[in-house]
Amino acid sequence: MEANVMDGDRETMKNTHILYLLMEILVLLLKVIYYIFESMYHLIVPLKKKNVAGEIVLITGAGHGIGKELAIGYASLGATVVCWDINEKTNNETMNDIKKIGRQSVYAYKCDVANREEVFRVAEKVKKEVGDVTILVNNAGIAFVKSFQNHSLDEIARVIDVNVTAQYWTLKAFLPSMIKNNYGHIVALSSVTAFIGAHCGTVYCPTKSATKVLMEAMSEELRALSNGKSSIKFTTVYPTLVHTGMCKKPKIRFPRIMGGLSPQYVASAIIDAQRRNYKDRSIPFHYLFISNLIRYLPDKALLSILDFFDSGVYPED
Repeated sequence: MEANVMDGDRETMKNTHILYLLMEILVLLLKVIYYIFESMYHLIVPLKKKNVAGEIVLITGAGHGIGKELAIGYASLGATVVCWDINEKTNNETMNDIKKIGRQSVYAYKCDVANREEVFRVAEKVKKEVGDVTILVNNAGIAFVKSFQNHSLDEIARVIDVNVTAQYWTLKAFLPSMIKNNYGHIVALSSVTAFIGAHCGTVYCPTKSATKVLMEAMSEELRALSNGKSSIKFTTVYPTLVHTGMCKKPKIRFPRIMGGLSPQYVASAIIDAQRRNYKDRSIPFHYLFISNLIRYLPDKALLSILDFFDSGVYPED
């Protein structure tokens, strides 16, 4: 009789476990449906922009191109801007251009973001002279538009160091204070080439994929460690071709629809994405959807599409 009771208890526990599992699955499905409709709603009604006045924004690669326009854009919105660049001359020019428009809360520091010791040394200087960085924009990036065989070993190492490894150093330098205060925002510039390899992109494209995954992993790690209570935001941006001078020989079959973007336009879109707390944003915004969609096509179909648009870059070598 006692054995029958124990068997009955086990059966009850088993049935209860199954019931709870079914309830969890139902709740999961309801959540998924809700978030799908929420996402669709925000395609029509964008998220409200948050105020960045008074934030301390550090931008790497601020001496030219997108980085310079980001610095000017954030300064115009009332943020304290910290400009980092390996080129001291152009970095100071960015700072002076910001001061000319009447914004005095701007600082410029020469820093090679690929140099670990230099990053930590300059970061300490920023903390003492300006304060804790609340918005970190990992913008610095380089590329050598060459075939893999023509890349030197030093060029390969340099691209990886600047485009990927440097982000670990800046995160190590500035993320701890954000975690301590449970407040902050990390922005990283990836590229639409993160989703598909390209001719002459054997070094550059993988660094942009690495940036994408690093941001995803870092965001998930903080969510897990904080039991979902982390208030630190992450935004990864995927621009198409931008006229910064990095790509000297673009190959474009349809310039009206794929002719490239100005640094001013891209910087404005990045700031908008950060202020709206978008986790991922392509520029133009529909490219992210298209890039994800075509990955499900058969390989030959994808190659046919690439051949039709016939766009990319001509090698510099």
